[in-house]
Amino acid sequence: MPGTNLTREEAQQRAKLLTVDSYEVELDLSAAQEGGTFPSVTTVRFQSAEAGAGTFIDLVAPAVHEVVLNGASLDVAAVFRDSRIALDHLAAGANELRVVADCAYTNSGEGLHRFVDPVDEQAYLYTQFEVPDARRVFASFEQPDLKATFQFTVTAPEGWKVISNSPTPKPEDVKDNVWRFEPTPRISTYITALIVGPYHEVHSSYEGPDGQSVPLGIYCRPSLAEFLDADAIFDVTRQGFDWFQEQFAYAYPFAKYDQLFVPEFNAGAMENAGAVTFRDQYVFRSKVTDAAYETRAETILHELAHMWFGDLVTMEWWNDLWLNESFATYTSIACMAHADGSQWPHAWTTFANSLKTWAYRQDQLPSTHPIMADIGDLEDVMVNFDGITYAKGASVLKQLVAYVGTDAFFKGVQAYFKAHAFGNTRLSDLLGALEETSGRDLTTWSKAWLETAGINVLRPRIETDANGVITSFGVRQEAPALPAGAKGEAVLRPHRIAVGFYSLDGATGKLVREQRVELDVAAAELTDVPELAGLRRPDVVLLNDDDLSYAKVRLDEESLAFVTGHLGDFEASLPRALCWASAWDMTRDGELATRDYLALVLSGIGKESDIGVVQSLHRQVKLAIELYGDPQWRERGLDTWTGATLEHLRAAEPGSDHQLAWARAFAATARTEEQLAYLSGLLDGSVVIEGLVVDTELRWAFLERLAATGVADEPVIAAELERDPTAAGERHAATARAAFPTAAAKAAAWSSMVEVGGLPNAVQEAVIGGFVQTDQRELLAPYTEKYFAVVKEVWDTRSHEIAQQIAVGLYPALQISPATLEATDAWLASAEPNPSLRRLVSECRAGIERALKAQAADAAAAS
Repeated sequence: MPGTNLTREEAQQRAKLLTVDSYEVELDLSAAQEGGTFPSVTTVRFQSAEAGAGTFIDLVAPAVHEVVLNGASLDVAAVFRDSRIALDHLAAGANELRVVADCAYTNSGEGLHRFVDPVDEQAYLYTQFEVPDARRVFASFEQPDLKATFQFTVTAPEGWKVISNSPTPKPEDVKDNVWRFEPTPRISTYITALIVGPYHEVHSSYEGPDGQSVPLGIYCRPSLAEFLDADAIFDVTRQGFDWFQEQFAYAYPFAKYDQLFVPEFNAGAMENAGAVTFRDQYVFRSKVTDAAYETRAETILHELAHMWFGDLVTMEWWNDLWLNESFATYTSIACMAHADGSQWPHAWTTFANSLKTWAYRQDQLPSTHPIMADIGDLEDVMVNFDGITYAKGASVLKQLVAYVGTDAFFKGVQAYFKAHAFGNTRLSDLLGALEETSGRDLTTWSKAWLETAGINVLRPRIETDANGVITSFGVRQEAPALPAGAKGEAVLRPHRIAVGFYSLDGATGKLVREQRVELDVAAAELTDVPELAGLRRPDVVLLNDDDLSYAKVRLDEESLAFVTGHLGDFEASLPRALCWASAWDMTRDGELATRDYLALVLSGIGKESDIGVVQSLHRQVKLAIELYGDPQWRERGLDTWTGATLEHLRAAEPGSDHQLAWARAFAATARTEEQLAYLSGLLDGSVVIEGLVVDTELRWAFLERLAATGVADEPVIAAELERDPTAAGERHAATARAAFPTAAAKAAAWSSMVEVGGLPNAVQEAVIGGFVQTDQRELLAPYTEKYFAVVKEVWDTRSHEIAQQIAVGLYPALQISPATLEATDAWLASAEPNPSLRRLVSECRAGIERALKAQAADAAAAS
């Protein structure tokens, strides 16, 4: 939206001038059931360092009725422009501003989102303010370093509940349903929150040391209440309280802790202080595997960690967004791996297998950037919630912990929290605390890891004698050139790694670790490891064992040959995950042919016990065959894979997570008449597999595939929606309808998203998911030209979240050809997109380029 940007320089100037004391925000949401707009009254008290100075306050609103500064009414038409209210002639010292406006409900997941549940036809509201969207609800100085206290007064429809950052009071006026909250501690605008509606609630408490008692609440829509496993959520939450308070040596800093599962949420969750919002898909309506519960637990702990790192102590500006998110990611995984009684002690396996592969992928795009990114304005930060910010940053923090020592790391963190509570910081504040507690100079480490982009490759260099005894061992480090268009230069870095020796145990048939050496790899092409000389060469040499560092790892030729036949035989899950990740990365890089990757997976997946790894392999194999495989071989590869999924489904233990995962994998690529008939039979009950419960979500997974292949038609979808007349059912039906393999279905889906617009964020996402079908390339080919004709206008006229869904989701990623690269390049050269849109489209283009390279490698392997 024009005029809604804010530059770092503007924020710095405003922060030098102002100190904000308090906000009093009055919202009248009594007509929320009908939607439209709502009255918003904001009173802000702040200090100005200069008499007569001028600044501005942010507000995105359809109408502003009154602006009163220090008792004087300002001309609204003169001062309100481009989502800013100009404030001139400030008094030195105390100032008071009152703004009366009409603000708008949204259906995009930004600002105050409004959703109507088709089950009870009631409206449900929640706020989402990160990065710059508190200004959609009340006038605010929208930057993280202008903290203040916030007091909300909300009028809501009768019978509704209102939840905010402060403890929920009783309504002052029962008839008018007016809720007046106590002021919050000093926090940033982006972590304030309001959740309003007839939500279902469950309450408990956390009882901590020294008589500490923190009220806990869980909320969801009544239509999901029967599925809400509140006890399990409370258990994970209490585990997090115990572990974080011990590690941080700082008591939970807010008065209560509510967790609210809300509809049509764009992200996984948001760390609003004391009132965390989650996407309500985490309330599982049907059976899911343990991997889903693990993901939910990580999200719960991630947001809880933010109560200290992000909410109690907040970054000064968004260039330290990485530290905010990386710290929460690292500590959430560490809690799951090390907390007493954790259900997921192998959490670092999941991290290596999923989050870290996301980081590796992101770091090889033309948009790669240093972990500490240069965030010049709000548009920069809104596209920087990426794999580098979250996963690479967390990987580097994990290495930092190994480098300075766990005890020293957390002692530094403890000092940091005590020194900066309810304030704002820069990276240097944390590094200074860590240097103090560890005695290590982190200047070189910080420069190498946080201020440079790209990824290193580590390879073992092994020499042996005739008896298989190692005579020389070294670690070679490479710094591949950054992708074309990326800023900066590739560099070699210091790494803290472990080297593991694994050999096959004849008695158990398992690959077990017989030797581990931890060492520092220099920022050089070769680091000698003399302590490994004289040892017998094992079956497998694994660099970066225990996944301490962030690097692409390659196996030597002998280890790779052995792993190819024994990958599933590793006794521990983490080395298996590291080898799987290496194989996947080699496939993406064109070093391993797709058909060979498929053969590797088929040889080892049956022995893989970690369900999260199994499900990742399912996704990766499907992606590899459809994007990276030689098009002439693709159908054969899909036939081989789909046949294997059905065999594994039939052989899986009844009722197991593996059985459910294989059912979904089979449904994802079922293609022959026989396979589709089998899928139809599972759906209508004429085919039964012992232990497999074809419940609501699995039914939709089957039906969406049958719709995409033309087996199911509109009456079948309508009948299924009648069985499941919920918001989730409506989204699934939208996906199925957009998946029909007809030109008319594609045209209708395209029109609803691009030409008509106005779809809620979650519905648009569902339609995109149905529209893009990998076996409908020819049907989708005409939309390449249409995409480039409209994407800039969409970006310029829609909200950020809606526009980003379209820009990325409708890019012609399946049209893998030089012609698509040429069309993209022509558009980039002529359309003059803003930097955010240019970045997203360039990232999509890189996917085409990578796929072409991998397809060529696969074709070469066949010949």
